[in-house]
Amino acid sequence: MIRPALVILFLLAPACAAAQGLPALTITESDQGTSWSLSLQILALMTALTVLPSLLLGMTAFTRIIIVLSILRQALGTQQTPPNQVLIALALFLTFFVMQPVLQQIYDLALAPMLDDQMPQSEALALASDIIKGFMVEHTRQNDLLMFADMAGAGPFATPEEVPFHVLLPAFLTSELKTAFQIGFLLFLPFLVIDIVIASILMALGMMMVSPVMVALPFKLLLFVLVDGWALTVGSLVAGYGLGG
Repeated sequence: MIRPALVILFLLAPACAAAQGLPALTITESDQGTSWSLSLQILALMTALTVLPSLLLGMTAFTRIIIVLSILRQALGTQQTPPNQVLIALALFLTFFVMQPVLQQIYDLALAPMLDDQMPQSEALALASDIIKGFMVEHTRQNDLLMFADMAGAGPFATPEEVPFHVLLPAFLTSELKTAFQIGFLLFLPFLVIDIVIASILMALGMMMVSPVMVALPFKLLLFVLVDGWALTVGSLVAGYGLGG
């Protein structure tokens, strides 16, 4: 877990060249590249920590995973079971699992050479941005990307590296939301059928005062356990990103 976190913080290192005039915040240019003072590195690290949640939500698989898990809980009708903390923890671990190949590639090609003083920081950051762009473009619907590109007056783009982040980020998030709701719809259908059947049976028996939700809950849980629902759901989410196939 340490290496993915290091990669994420590296991706968020801000361009703090405007602080060059302060004695404690200096940027030194040399033949080996650009070196930042310790104070400036700490400032960049603290800034990265503040926007880390936005990075996780907007540039990874977290959005799709957490929405699908939330819809699944509503379809089961279990109220707050599993609790929000469990769903978020599961979504985080699945996100790191899905993003592991991308983070490993960023670490091997950009972060490790930079830490070994084999690559300037600007070049390493540009390479890492191109790698994460490639992942996002691969999982962004073309229609969504074209829509935001037209609104921004950008494009056409020959390669994923040419797509600017201000166009790619909203297109990627919109595409992830659309895919998550499609998966949620398919998950909701079998549980909706159970609710309809139970409500029809109770009405036929004249049991108007009995809550169909309470009666249908054990049947939905039984169905979910018999088909190994958690494994199917998690496996489908991971397979949607080209893993496990």
